[in-house]
Amino acid sequence: MRELNMPSVEYTLENTDFYKKQKRIALRNCGVIDPEDITEYIGRDGYLALAKCISEMTPLKVIQEISDSMLRGRGGGGFPTGRKWKFAYDQVSDEKYVICNADEGDPGAFMDRSILEGDPHSVLEAMAIAGYAIGSNYGYIYIRAEYPLAVERLEKAIKQAKDLCLLGENILGTTFNFDIEIRLGAGAFVCGEETALIASIMGKRGTPIPRPPFPAVSGVWGRPTIVNNVETLANIPQIILKGASWFNQIGTEHSKGTKVFALGGKIHNTGLVEIPMGTSLREVIYDIGGGCPNEKKFKAVQTGGPSGGCLTEAELDTPIDFDTLVAKGSMMGSGGMIVMDEDSCMVDVARFYMEFIVGESCGKCTPCRIGTKRLLEMLEAICKGEGNMEMLEKMEELCYQIKESSLCALGQSAPNPILSTLKHFKQEYITHIQDHTCLAKVCKSLLEYRIDIEKCKKCGVCARECPTSAIQGVLGKVAYTIDQVLCIKCGTCKNVCRFQAVSRG
Repeated sequence: MRELNMPSVEYTLENTDFYKKQKRIALRNCGVIDPEDITEYIGRDGYLALAKCISEMTPLKVIQEISDSMLRGRGGGGFPTGRKWKFAYDQVSDEKYVICNADEGDPGAFMDRSILEGDPHSVLEAMAIAGYAIGSNYGYIYIRAEYPLAVERLEKAIKQAKDLCLLGENILGTTFNFDIEIRLGAGAFVCGEETALIASIMGKRGTPIPRPPFPAVSGVWGRPTIVNNVETLANIPQIILKGASWFNQIGTEHSKGTKVFALGGKIHNTGLVEIPMGTSLREVIYDIGGGCPNEKKFKAVQTGGPSGGCLTEAELDTPIDFDTLVAKGSMMGSGGMIVMDEDSCMVDVARFYMEFIVGESCGKCTPCRIGTKRLLEMLEAICKGEGNMEMLEKMEELCYQIKESSLCALGQSAPNPILSTLKHFKQEYITHIQDHTCLAKVCKSLLEYRIDIEKCKKCGVCARECPTSAIQGVLGKVAYTIDQVLCIKCGTCKNVCRFQAVSRG
């Protein structure tokens, strides 16, 4: 029997198009270890960083290592982590606190959830390291109750760590004590803002307060408090083990390391991606994401969730880092990345995000509470064909007023989706207003479903399926027509017609 000379190829994740341009640090253990078995985490160098800190490093040396790494907060603001820790270290207090912000609320974002479900011990270890560095003996994980699996695995992980003297009293046989408590949030988007989160932990209404004083000076119960999000903390053990210089080799001049994104929308390959800072949007969308399905043309990408903005094809070669995205009118945020194709209506996209913001505003300050509501009303009018050109000027003016006068980052960034879509897709707004047309055929109020009587086979299927009885005709005798007054533009008639007699326009 003749032997076939097959090429020798080693198939690994790194060989696939989806993973070859990724670099896993925060997600290094997700999908690799059993998250409910602490021994598997320990088998991947788990808790070695904590042991190194306690046995070989002073608190100031730990803080210096994090500062030298230039790690910036992955929750959206991008504040230097080491500087935040140093502020808390410098405070004199009988107690200090470490908070893990796991209140992930952006639509389409699930980065923190995946880390907590897939590698909870990395976050616990990092919180203990932070506690040692600033002089804290207690930490809180503030996580939304909608993440039951993450909560369950965190509870198991905390118990396992205490059983092995990796948390609790006399950690690793030393005098260092650090305990962690889980606090469940009710899912308020505004509680992702650190002062609102702290208020919620203390049992108060989750609303922001003016700063200063910053939490590092006066946070939980008036004590010095540091707040770091899940992804930020997941980087800490690796930085301690491998050193700041190793971390500095990854990323750009002012944005070091990697960033995890939840890639979704009109894209072939959806899911979590972790890329080195400086990777271009084009590489993420096409090389990793595989481009838009069905050979549709790419139109825009929304980064940063409701607080971010839309970037177009002209910005596809933009390197992804904190400062570049802001300069382009968007932001990195916590890591949502929603891709839109030619069938997306950018006016409707702005309306969607503004509707979310209005529902999530805490209502404490007038610019956010009332201003965003007025913006939404104007967007809804435009989507219904009831807008006018004056609205565009009023919207833009109101956007800047809200940005300049809102109390917290939620209100200050709320206008970004409107401002970015007005900048790049103003013609779509004009078409909605002047021509009463949505070219993407998304805005229902501007659509009409019609039946071509020449193509109609008089089968009556569309009439039977119409939820409002808006279609009339006689079975087998008279072609069917649609009453535009009764039609709710649900599209059922087009979906059920086998003869392509129904058109949408």
